[in-house]
Amino acid sequence: QVQLVESGGGLVQAGGSLRLSCAAAGRTFSSGPMGWFRQAPGKEREFVAAISWSGSITSYADSVKGRFTLSRDNAKNTLYLQMNNLNPDDAAVYYCAVDQTRGGPLYRNYVGRLVYDYDLWGQGTQVTVSS
Repeated sequence: QVQLVESGGGLVQAGGSLRLSCAAAGRTFSSGPMGWFRQAPGKEREFVAAISWSGSITSYADSVKGRFTLSRDNAKNTLYLQMNNLNPDDAAVYYCAVDQTRGGPLYRNYVGRLVYDYDLWGQGTQVTVSS
């Protein structure tokens, strides 16, 4: 069974940093574009950042540009999100996702920003930011 497992969430003071990780596991896992989304209570799930299968193209929500950095290690099937200068508006459950339908060289630079671009999701990790 293929799974995405997030880690690295927690409680941090405003201005602090966290690094989220998302590890993919499973014999039938197919890599592709990967992304992070977040969902705060009472709000819809929103795009945070995404990276192409090649790792050469990244896309960020305007609200996190300059503060968050996304990277991936395809050899380890792992996605990372470095979050700096966090503020209370960043508090949410963070979900990683992968688009297994666009893996490989044909879509090497494709990046999706929509929830329905992704077909496999992790269970989420909580990020809490105290003011």
